[in-house]
Amino acid sequence: MFTSVLAVAGYTLPAAVPPQVGMPLRGASPLMKDYPTPKGIFKTDNYLEGQALSEKIAAYAWQGEKKTVAVIGGGLSGLACAKYLADAGHTPVVLEARDVLGGKVSAWQDADGDMIETGLHIFFGAYPNMMNLFQELGIEDRLQWKAHRMTFAMPQLPGEFTSFDFPDGVPAPLNMAAAILGNTEMLSLLDKVRMVPGLLPMLLEGQPFIDAQDELSVKEFMDKYGMPETVNEEIFIAMAKALDFMDPDRMSMAVVLTAMNRFINEADGSQTAFLDGGQPERLCAPMVDHVLSRGGEVRLGAPLAAIEVGDDGQVACLRLADGSSVEADLYVSAVPVDVFKKLLPASWSTMPFFRQTEELIGIPVINVQLWFDKKLRSVDGLCFSRSPLLSVYADMSTCVEEYADADRSMLELVFAPATREVGADRNWIGASDAEVVAACLGELSRLFPGEIGGEGGAELLKHAVVRTPRSVYAATPGRNRYRPSQATPVPNFVLAGDWTSQKFLGSMEGAVLAGKLAAEVIADRAAGRAAATSQ
Repeated sequence: MFTSVLAVAGYTLPAAVPPQVGMPLRGASPLMKDYPTPKGIFKTDNYLEGQALSEKIAAYAWQGEKKTVAVIGGGLSGLACAKYLADAGHTPVVLEARDVLGGKVSAWQDADGDMIETGLHIFFGAYPNMMNLFQELGIEDRLQWKAHRMTFAMPQLPGEFTSFDFPDGVPAPLNMAAAILGNTEMLSLLDKVRMVPGLLPMLLEGQPFIDAQDELSVKEFMDKYGMPETVNEEIFIAMAKALDFMDPDRMSMAVVLTAMNRFINEADGSQTAFLDGGQPERLCAPMVDHVLSRGGEVRLGAPLAAIEVGDDGQVACLRLADGSSVEADLYVSAVPVDVFKKLLPASWSTMPFFRQTEELIGIPVINVQLWFDKKLRSVDGLCFSRSPLLSVYADMSTCVEEYADADRSMLELVFAPATREVGADRNWIGASDAEVVAACLGELSRLFPGEIGGEGGAELLKHAVVRTPRSVYAATPGRNRYRPSQATPVPNFVLAGDWTSQKFLGSMEGAVLAGKLAAEVIADRAAGRAAATSQ
């Protein structure tokens, strides 16, 4: 069906993609190759919508009363909120509990000078507000764009990979159709045809259909639309573990459909990029510089003890752990939902608006970095491991400029699911570093047979295991209705964070957008205007 559509449109379907096409042969040294920024990302409706919001906020710099705004949390959402508040002429004061910025994207140096990262963070073409942010800060050259393909390990052929290759110059949704039809290693033609009944309503009805599927798990949705189990085994398990660190039978189908909708409708939406170094320096620092240059303030090592509420029910001040207090005109919480619930004042906890946050909880995940004494055969880009223990991984010595090494590999892996509650065979969050690393090496021996350990194989030089017991909110069925808006019933208090209501899920893009929407709420109010509906 799709083949004939492509032919009518004047496009030729690429030949079936055999394992390892466009990938290094065994024993060959992979080379880092960056690609031009995909131009299509600046033409999408979502990008233009994000750009218009940036311009609207910046136009407030000459309007309304200027406010001092205390922002709790120096992660992406808090920093984005501060950046846009500064653009609107307000004075943000960011309070970060730790000595490092970035929150869930934070990183720091170990004793050897190597960067230890909280997670493996990938940027997609379908991140419009993030792309706007890079443009506005003048740091778009820090993104290292990779070939437009999705690469999967092949469990039945250890050491081999296959991929969905997106053809250049083919518009959406035809380029994804070509990528899927051109791969014969993962799904049969019948499997692909049987996917259509479930995906067609998404294409025809858009976001209303996607939102309505939030009550269904991936498995329930597949059963409802007659999708074969092979689609789950080959595609959805990998997507669920990458998107929300859990197995698909526990995850809302709205998450998968949201990602697929962006990838299908935006020609460059699924193309990926790596930041050329650690996020605190390469992304967070420019935001801090932007805030400071406009009179704002960013404080590290400033943990919050309590949100103090006055007799009128509004925030009176923030009490810090050292006993000092911070007073401002307005306050923004940009901390993860689990932290927010601990800080929530008792007098607010019975309000339905705040009480609904009890239905949201962060999901556990583990990030693992492994340094080897030799270069492994790898891919210059993100790989879906399709392993029961690992989600996605990348050889950062091949993908990222700051970590480049022609002689030794450094693999970064997302270990998920990490607890029984989200599909793991045991509580890996509570396991020792040695146990986690041993499990990773066992899985890697399948991905790189004969290359790790044993005679002549690469030996592990060192490792880093970073556990995040509560990461992005767990997108289990029915959670979307509990995600609060940025505007709250408390007049001088606003929410940010990727768990608040916005259309880009728990992600870096969602964090930036939520911070931007929180800044819009404040800018609108300061200018005497009602806030617009959130994106």
